[in-house]
Amino acid sequence: MQERFETFTVLINRISRDIRRIKNQEMAVYHLRSAHVSCLYYIYSLDGVTSAELCEHCEEDKATISRALDYLETNGFIVRDSDRVKRYRNPLRLTEKGQEVGKRIAEKIGAVLDTVSRTLTEDERAALYRSLSAISRSLNAIAQSSGKQEA
Repeated sequence: MQERFETFTVLINRISRDIRRIKNQEMAVYHLRSAHVSCLYYIYSLDGVTSAELCEHCEEDKATISRALDYLETNGFIVRDSDRVKRYRNPLRLTEKGQEVGKRIAEKIGAVLDTVSRTLTEDERAALYRSLSAISRSLNAIAQSSGKQEA
Protein backbone atom coordinates (compact mmCIF):
# COMPACT_ATOMS: atom_id res chain seq x y z
CA MET A 1 0.00 0.00 0.00
CA GLN A 2 2.77 2.46 0.98
CA GLU A 3 4.68 1.69 -2.22
CA ARG A 4 1.55 2.25 -4.35
CA PHE A 5 0.99 5.65 -2.73
CA GLU A 6 4.62 6.70 -3.18
CA THR A 7 4.71 5.58 -6.82
CA PHE A 8 1.46 7.36 -7.61
CA THR A 9 2.35 10.65 -5.92
CA VAL A 10 5.93 10.69 -7.22
CA LEU A 11 4.81 10.07 -10.81
CA ILE A 12 2.00 12.64 -10.70
CA ASN A 13 4.34 15.24 -9.18
CA ARG A 14 7.06 14.45 -11.72
CA ILE A 15 4.64 14.77 -14.64
CA SER A 16 3.33 18.08 -13.30
CA ARG A 17 6.84 19.42 -12.71
CA ASP A 18 8.01 18.36 -16.20
CA ILE A 19 5.01 20.03 -17.85
CA ARG A 20 5.71 23.24 -15.91
CA ARG A 21 9.42 23.05 -16.84
CA ILE A 22 8.63 22.57 -20.55
CA LYS A 23 6.25 25.55 -20.47
CA ASN A 24 8.81 27.74 -18.72
CA GLN A 25 11.73 26.73 -20.97
CA GLU A 26 9.81 27.24 -24.18
CA MET A 27 8.48 30.65 -23.19
CA ALA A 28 11.55 32.10 -21.46
CA VAL A 29 12.38 34.12 -24.58
CA TYR A 30 9.03 35.93 -24.13
CA HIS A 31 9.50 36.24 -20.34
CA LEU A 32 6.40 34.13 -19.79
CA ARG A 33 5.72 31.67 -16.98
CA SER A 34 3.55 28.57 -16.82
CA ALA A 35 0.30 30.40 -15.92
CA HIS A 36 0.83 32.85 -18.81
CA VAL A 37 1.28 29.94 -21.22
CA SER A 38 -1.98 28.32 -20.14
CA CYS A 39 -3.87 31.60 -20.51
CA LEU A 40 -2.45 32.30 -23.96
CA TYR A 41 -3.16 28.75 -25.10
CA TYR A 42 -6.83 28.90 -24.11
CA ILE A 43 -7.35 32.42 -25.45
CA TYR A 44 -5.75 31.29 -28.73
CA SER A 45 -7.76 28.05 -28.89
CA LEU A 46 -11.14 29.32 -27.70
CA ASP A 47 -11.06 32.85 -29.20
CA GLY A 48 -12.93 35.32 -27.04
CA VAL A 49 -12.76 33.53 -23.72
CA THR A 50 -13.32 35.55 -20.53
CA SER A 51 -11.13 35.53 -17.42
CA ALA A 52 -13.92 33.70 -15.56
CA GLU A 53 -13.87 30.98 -18.22
CA LEU A 54 -10.07 30.85 -18.07
CA CYS A 55 -10.24 30.02 -14.36
CA GLU A 56 -12.27 26.94 -15.26
CA HIS A 57 -10.14 25.86 -18.22
CA CYS A 58 -6.81 26.45 -16.48
CA GLU A 59 -8.02 25.05 -13.14
CA GLU A 60 -6.57 28.11 -11.42
CA ASP A 61 -8.01 30.57 -8.93
CA LYS A 62 -9.15 34.07 -9.84
CA ALA A 63 -6.10 35.74 -8.29
CA THR A 64 -3.63 33.68 -10.34
CA ILE A 65 -5.53 34.29 -13.57
CA SER A 66 -5.94 37.99 -12.78
CA ARG A 67 -2.19 38.41 -12.20
CA ALA A 68 -1.38 36.47 -15.38
CA LEU A 69 -3.82 38.53 -17.46
CA ASP A 70 -2.53 41.81 -16.05
CA TYR A 71 0.98 40.79 -17.06
CA LEU A 72 -0.14 39.68 -20.53
CA GLU A 73 -2.11 42.89 -21.09
CA THR A 74 0.71 45.13 -19.82
CA ASN A 75 3.21 43.36 -22.08
CA GLY A 76 1.08 43.56 -25.22
CA PHE A 77 -0.09 39.95 -25.60
CA ILE A 78 -3.82 40.54 -25.02
CA VAL A 79 -6.48 43.23 -25.13
CA ARG A 80 -9.95 43.31 -23.63
CA ASP A 81 -12.88 43.80 -26.00
CA SER A 82 -14.71 46.42 -23.99
CA ASP A 83 -14.52 48.34 -20.74
CA ARG A 84 -18.32 48.42 -20.44
CA VAL A 85 -18.73 45.03 -18.77
CA LYS A 86 -17.18 43.72 -15.58
CA ARG A 87 -13.53 42.87 -16.08
CA TYR A 88 -13.89 39.12 -15.41
CA ARG A 89 -16.71 38.87 -17.98
CA ASN A 90 -14.86 40.86 -20.62
CA PRO A 91 -13.85 38.78 -23.67
CA LEU A 92 -10.10 38.64 -24.16
CA ARG A 93 -8.43 38.86 -27.55
CA LEU A 94 -4.85 38.26 -28.59
CA THR A 95 -2.81 41.02 -30.14
CA GLU A 96 -0.63 40.21 -33.14
CA LYS A 97 2.18 39.42 -30.70
CA GLY A 98 -0.21 37.23 -28.67
CA GLN A 99 -1.37 35.42 -31.83
CA GLU A 100 2.22 34.62 -32.73
CA VAL A 101 3.01 33.26 -29.28
CA GLY A 102 -0.37 31.47 -29.01
CA LYS A 103 0.32 29.70 -32.30
CA ARG A 104 3.79 28.69 -31.12
CA ILE A 105 2.34 27.34 -27.85
CA ALA A 106 -0.33 25.32 -29.70
CA GLU A 107 2.30 23.90 -32.06
CA LYS A 108 4.57 22.94 -29.17
CA ILE A 109 1.69 21.29 -27.31
CA GLY A 110 0.84 19.34 -30.46
CA ALA A 111 4.46 18.21 -30.85
CA VAL A 112 4.71 17.16 -27.20
CA LEU A 113 1.43 15.24 -27.39
CA ASP A 114 2.57 13.53 -30.61
CA THR A 115 5.84 12.49 -28.97
CA VAL A 116 4.14 11.22 -25.82
CA SER A 117 1.41 9.49 -27.85
CA ARG A 118 3.94 7.36 -29.72
CA THR A 119 4.50 5.35 -26.54
CA LEU A 120 0.82 4.36 -26.21
CA THR A 121 -1.73 2.72 -28.45
CA GLU A 122 -5.07 4.48 -28.90
CA ASP A 123 -6.71 1.98 -26.53
CA GLU A 124 -3.99 2.50 -23.90
CA ARG A 125 -4.36 6.27 -24.15
CA ALA A 126 -8.15 6.05 -23.80
CA ALA A 127 -7.75 3.76 -20.77
CA LEU A 128 -5.19 6.12 -19.24
CA TYR A 129 -7.49 9.13 -19.56
CA ARG A 130 -10.45 7.16 -18.19
CA SER A 131 -8.31 6.08 -15.22
CA LEU A 132 -6.97 9.58 -14.58
CA SER A 133 -10.49 10.99 -14.76
CA ALA A 134 -11.75 8.41 -12.29
CA ILE A 135 -8.86 9.12 -9.92
CA SER A 136 -9.43 12.88 -10.23
CA ARG A 137 -13.15 12.55 -9.48
CA SER A 138 -12.46 10.31 -6.47
CA LEU A 139 -9.78 12.59 -5.03
CA ASN A 140 -11.96 15.64 -5.59
CA ALA A 141 -14.87 13.98 -3.76
CA ILE A 142 -12.56 13.08 -0.87
CA ALA A 143 -11.17 16.62 -0.75
CA GLN A 144 -14.70 18.08 -0.83
CA SER A 145 -15.99 15.85 1.97
CA SER A 146 -12.80 16.35 3.98
CA GLY A 147 -13.19 20.11 3.72
CA LYS A 148 -16.79 19.92 4.96
CA GLN A 149 -15.74 17.87 8.00
CA GLU A 150 -13.13 20.47 8.97
CA ALA A 151 -15.58 23.39 8.71
